[in-house]
Amino acid sequence: MRTLQKVIAMTYFAVTLAATPLPAQAQEAPKVQQYVYVLRVAPALHDQARWTQADNEAVSRHFARLAESVKTGQVIFAGKTTEPLDTTFGLVVFEAESEAAARQFMESDPAVVAGVMSATLHPYALALQRKP
Repeated sequence: MRTLQKVIAMTYFAVTLAATPLPAQAQEAPKVQQYVYVLRVAPALHDQARWTQADNEAVSRHFARLAESVKTGQVIFAGKTTEPLDTTFGLVVFEAESEAAARQFMESDPAVVAGVMSATLHPYALALQRKP
């Protein structure tokens, strides 16, 4: 009988412990997800001669923001193809806690805000990467 009481007590303890939420500091942080946004130059700017100082400044702010985001670890990598403006595109692979946060990051890109580039967001999963 004592053995049965011990088993019941241990089972109750295990179930109670499993059902008890962890303190806030012990809970796992939200898992970040990877995303990529693809940038394309606005059709009106496919001719470099049509670029204004404001367009160039927006691209400078875009680059500075991405460089800072690489330093903080949010951006994994960013770059562009080396083709003419009518066919080139850029990629920004980054991490965010949710699709909404990823979309906000993309839509607040200075080149997108200025209308110099358009952007589309896609979920992404880095599968292979060479060692530095």
